[in-house]
Amino acid sequence: MYRIANKVVMGMVGICALISCHGLEELNENPNQIGSENVDPNLLLPTVINGVGKNVVNLGFGDMAGVMQHTQKDGWSSGHNAYDWSNDSHSWNGYYSLLTNNKTMIEKAEEESLDFHHGVGLIMKSYLFGMIADLWGDAPYTNALRGDEGAEFFDAEFDAQQTIYQGIHSDLKKANLLLSNSQDSYFSIQADQDILFGGDVAKWRKFANSLLLRYYMRLSEKEPAVARQGIELIVSQPQTYPLILQAADDANMPYIGNTTNDAWPTNTKFDADPQGSYFRVKMAKTLVDLLQDLEDPRLGVWANSIDVPLVLDEGAPDGTDYVDEEGKRHVSQDIVDAYENTVGFPVDFDSLYVGLPTALTFGASYNLSEDVNQGTLNLHVSQLNDIYKEASGPLLQSRLMSASEVNFILAEAVTKGWISGSAESYYNEGVKQSFAAWQIDGAYDDYISGEATYGGEDDIIIQKWIASWSAATEAWFDYRRTGLPELTTGPASKRAALPLRFYYHIDEIDNNQNSAQAIDRLEPTEFKGDDASNNSAWSKFWLLQGTGEPY
Repeated sequence: MYRIANKVVMGMVGICALISCHGLEELNENPNQIGSENVDPNLLLPTVINGVGKNVVNLGFGDMAGVMQHTQKDGWSSGHNAYDWSNDSHSWNGYYSLLTNNKTMIEKAEEESLDFHHGVGLIMKSYLFGMIADLWGDAPYTNALRGDEGAEFFDAEFDAQQTIYQGIHSDLKKANLLLSNSQDSYFSIQADQDILFGGDVAKWRKFANSLLLRYYMRLSEKEPAVARQGIELIVSQPQTYPLILQAADDANMPYIGNTTNDAWPTNTKFDADPQGSYFRVKMAKTLVDLLQDLEDPRLGVWANSIDVPLVLDEGAPDGTDYVDEEGKRHVSQDIVDAYENTVGFPVDFDSLYVGLPTALTFGASYNLSEDVNQGTLNLHVSQLNDIYKEASGPLLQSRLMSASEVNFILAEAVTKGWISGSAESYYNEGVKQSFAAWQIDGAYDDYISGEATYGGEDDIIIQKWIASWSAATEAWFDYRRTGLPELTTGPASKRAALPLRFYYHIDEIDNNQNSAQAIDRLEPTEFKGDDASNNSAWSKFWLLQGTGEPY
């Protein structure tokens, strides 16, 4: 079986890889493997960024968008809508493969005193290990990626989640120092290979510190003193710790759209099947209803209005069902009653936007759909906006870190009494920068003076959840530490509560004896159900133990 410690990705530059297994130790010296001594870090950089960016979208626009009820699927939906996960659902192999390439980049940068590449490498290392710790908990860290040094590293021990977070803090502070000089003091930067910031050192530095801010707030419930000290340090020294505060500095990776591999995942250019990804994914009713209540213009950016509105013809004869000349479908009460008795949800007669309820049993037939095939066009439910049919576009980006998120973190820190300032001002700026990111700046003034006016700490997390559209994994992490937004499960949900983590994959359980100790450190909750061990998506890892959150 593959070993975490020495996985190597087949990168864009054609790096040869050796994946060592027990029984193959004599092959550990690979004459074809390209190491740090003969590889250009500029060629590794886009491989790492691209891999990280795609992971962010594949999670945050994929199954995490389902968990956090940004989207739901009306076909092939169990993992997305109902979190029907198990120990073969999510593997961290791809993360460690990217980390292997990233390690090579860091080593080469250190050898050649390339401070830019060294700093960037530490940021991407922090991002990847942060996601591993956030998603699974304890994981190989200190002795991970060392399989080429000998068989004793094939089964790397699982470091405590706390240790990984401490390492992230340390690496990001070091990256900030490495990137603290003027642009012209760095050399060997190839701007076209930096697909995130085009070789802009100042923007990378802001990314490092913004990520550091994120990972201090991550500890807000578990280690509030550590979180407070770290956030106070960053905010009190803005010259030393510059942050992403404007959407122009957002850490966004664009999609090229030339092939299936580099195109937006719901595009119809490479997947025109009427049961393909675009047609399966709909906006969730939870999000749609809130956006309508707030009169939020982002709804029209993210979703289409429905094709055929429904109208109840009260008093009409039984069996009345027709489309009028305005394109509205009229139905009689008996049709509505029969539908509701079968599906278990009321008909949504909204004339503009309709979202899918959470974890529907009969998702394809929702809202009187006449095409009950899985994942097809539902004329009475909002499809995603047409931009999501495209393979690329100005709004089709992987959003690794945003000014909106940073401002919301600062707003939350004010409410906790950790920093001075106005929570409302930071909140307003968080909303404003989200509007800027989605190119609807002109709608901000009316919006913030309406239903979205700041009303307290809960509003910060709710707006942060909204702003995490297409990057919903971060909203999941917020939900776990705050319990917000207050989301409920649906009839098809695997458990009566949202999941808290990914299961350790069966490959790791079978092939690394250290996984047993990590599993023993997990704390089961009342929603563990029939999971055979503490390795459950409803078990709490260190970060959540003792916090009382989210349940």
